[in-house]
Amino acid sequence: MCRQCPVPGGSRPRLTRRSFHKGVLSASVAGPVAANCLTEPAGTTIEPHMRLVPPPGQPRTVALTLDACSGAADMRIVNTLIGLSVPATIFVTGLWIRNNPRTLSLLLGRPDLFALENHGEKHLPPILGNRTIYGLPVAGTMAAITREVERGADALVGAGARPPHWYRGAAARYSPAAIAPIEAMGYRIGGFSLNADQGASLPAASVAHRIASAVSGDVIIAHINQPLRPSGAGVAAGVTALHAAGSVFVGLDALPVTGLNCQDQRAPVA
Repeated sequence: MCRQCPVPGGSRPRLTRRSFHKGVLSASVAGPVAANCLTEPAGTTIEPHMRLVPPPGQPRTVALTLDACSGAADMRIVNTLIGLSVPATIFVTGLWIRNNPRTLSLLLGRPDLFALENHGEKHLPPILGNRTIYGLPVAGTMAAITREVERGADALVGAGARPPHWYRGAAARYSPAAIAPIEAMGYRIGGFSLNADQGASLPAASVAHRIASAVSGDVIIAHINQPLRPSGAGVAAGVTALHAAGSVFVGLDALPVTGLNCQDQRAPVA
């Protein structure tokens, strides 16, 4: 997902729970992207989805993931998370890192709350071909995708963050052929199950309602780089409502997650 590119919503995939052993989940990492997702015809992109697998009897448990594509920092969200001690996984680009040194320093100073992960260097979707998707020029070649991922990680490490091990591409969409090479670089693909703000395009009330309606196991995606849009106020309100209801927020590494499933979509070409 990206700030320029709202993606049409879709029904959530039904994904299989992993087995439990002595009350502890036996699975600890995401499985590979489903094989059928990787054989889509040329011109199709995939949107990987995943969910947490909380232990039985645990309160509603969700993971909040936020994309910092480019632009500024939405302090409405940052201050809410700090004030409520709500953890979040934030996917940042090299562009955002360079534009927001003060906020980056604040996030790095709270490793108890914020895990910073790789959203690429220049916010180029990891898609092959000569096209744009949702207004974004795509990386185009596998070499360019590799460079986008590697330099995104370099920007994070150069700013003082730990080496990232999750990657979410711009637009949260991928060419099927790009998935295996990205995973071979040591990255887990940052899928999601609940699209809260549709690329920071929705009004605050809609975003707040979506987040407040999350069910246990949801991996929420929203944006933290649009302080002038109403969607950010909705993120803050929705998180506040979930917190007040006794929900548990965790990072992506805190619990097992389902193997990645996907929705396919013909990529808009311009």
